[in-house]
Amino acid sequence: MKFRSILLGAAASLALAPAAMAERASDGEVRIIYWQAPSILNPFLSGGTKDVQASSLVIEPLARFDEKGKMVPWLVEDIPTVDNGGVSEDLTSVTWKIRDDIKWSDGTKFTSADVKFTAEYCMNPDMGCAQVTKFEGVEKVEAPDPQTVVVHFEKPTPVPYLPFVGAESPIIQKAQFEDCTGASAPECTDENFYPVGTGPFAVTDFRPNDVIQLKANENYRDPDKPAFATVTFKGGGDAASAGRAVLETGEYDYAWNLQLAPDVIQQMAEGGKGEAISGFGTLVERIMVNNTNPDPALPEGERAVVKPHPIFKDTAVRKALSLAIDRPLLVEIGYGRAGRVTCNLVPAPEAFNSDTFDCSEQDMEGAKALLEEAGWVDSDGDGVREKDGLELSLTYQTSTNAVRQDFQALIKQWWSEIGVETELRNIDASVFFGGDPGSPDTFQRFYADVEMYANLFPGTDPQAYLANYLCDKAPRPETQWQGENVTRFCDPEYDALHAELASTAGLEARAEIAKQLNDMLVEAGTIIPLVHRGRLSAKSNTLGGVVLNTWDSELWNAADWYRKDS
Repeated sequence: MKFRSILLGAAASLALAPAAMAERASDGEVRIIYWQAPSILNPFLSGGTKDVQASSLVIEPLARFDEKGKMVPWLVEDIPTVDNGGVSEDLTSVTWKIRDDIKWSDGTKFTSADVKFTAEYCMNPDMGCAQVTKFEGVEKVEAPDPQTVVVHFEKPTPVPYLPFVGAESPIIQKAQFEDCTGASAPECTDENFYPVGTGPFAVTDFRPNDVIQLKANENYRDPDKPAFATVTFKGGGDAASAGRAVLETGEYDYAWNLQLAPDVIQQMAEGGKGEAISGFGTLVERIMVNNTNPDPALPEGERAVVKPHPIFKDTAVRKALSLAIDRPLLVEIGYGRAGRVTCNLVPAPEAFNSDTFDCSEQDMEGAKALLEEAGWVDSDGDGVREKDGLELSLTYQTSTNAVRQDFQALIKQWWSEIGVETELRNIDASVFFGGDPGSPDTFQRFYADVEMYANLFPGTDPQAYLANYLCDKAPRPETQWQGENVTRFCDPEYDALHAELASTAGLEARAEIAKQLNDMLVEAGTIIPLVHRGRLSAKSNTLGGVVLNTWDSELWNAADWYRKDS
């Protein structure tokens, strides 16, 4: 069976699956496995996709994106627009009307006070909120009555749908979190591990970086959902063991993010217990380049925070590193049909995909020439270039994963051929993508010269995603090492252009500005895009109702899942 046939067959079976209706909690247990184990269930304190998606079973936004990228109401009556009066004529406010049948899992009423509190929680300057870019430009949030939320912006905002939309911007309960704000937020273990939610499931046991146990939310708004009585959410291991657990042994029902070589997926699928499902969204595997100095000799508080990187001050080095990479080969060995070469941070939707750069061919000679012209030479014949007494030696880290270690090995070899020495590190994914402010090994801390991972944005507009590279969004001690500007990139011209994007209406105009912002990041070499990755997961043959969503949490419609005959 060809890999393409596996994926097409999976897509067809999903499209034809009947919508079986079951009573709440009538289908027993559903078992989910994420090889990157969740470390917290509060997405405001973690930028890790694993944590955001696990928490989406419990806490929800006002609106989210469906499998086609369309915004749909979730906890509200409809999507506010200028035409229906929900967005003000001057584009400075948006009004959301909450459904009257929404309750928290503890049985209390969900109100606008919870929504207002959530905004204040994340916007607290002492908080270090991982999702603060969702509230960029928000002046205040008002709750004039229990069912009404009004978001006021500092200036006209043509796209007012960043706060409270998508899995990265859910609502948390005021009653539970009101004593857990500001700098004390990470210390509230019970709240961050056992959030009260409006979603289909409620947490009964949480073991960080291991297992989450959940039960059906008895106060969920649909009396017939969820069909499953309990959820076992297993974390850890590796992508291969997760894939086998669904496709070969049938031990689990759903496995996320099977970052495995195509031939491995094909072999597993022949086990007959499940099927691979895939789709392209905005996920990009990339190398992030540290703009600050991660030297361990620097005192804590200065390391990877203050001083510019001694090597990467020279943009020629950044560009040479990119030229030396054979992206088509990475796609072939790592993802096959579930990958595409990309030169962009924002590869989709197509309207936002820049065509400025062509990185489809490796250029070793060009990379060497750039370094030579910039004064980086191998003067002692040891194979490593140096300049002004500084060796061209880098530490390259990523999460533990077979495909990523293959990528590291290849890229280290290519870089060695242009005179760059590379030390490789791989860190357990649960730690690397965790939100522990005390850990030196998180991707936000970035105690390395370069690091590799994949990221994406929900929905179809990249404004909030591109805001991750604003100067004030860099992780640092005073933000509890939260912040999405992981590379510590800072360019006032970029900030000014992003402000223009935030005030620009019209798809074409917004797309042009977004492409310019993308190009500034790529040209600066602060990111080295590698592969536009498709989402590749697996589901059991007996699990019905799954609709793969590349624009929001993969678990977005878990309330609709049910057990079916194989």
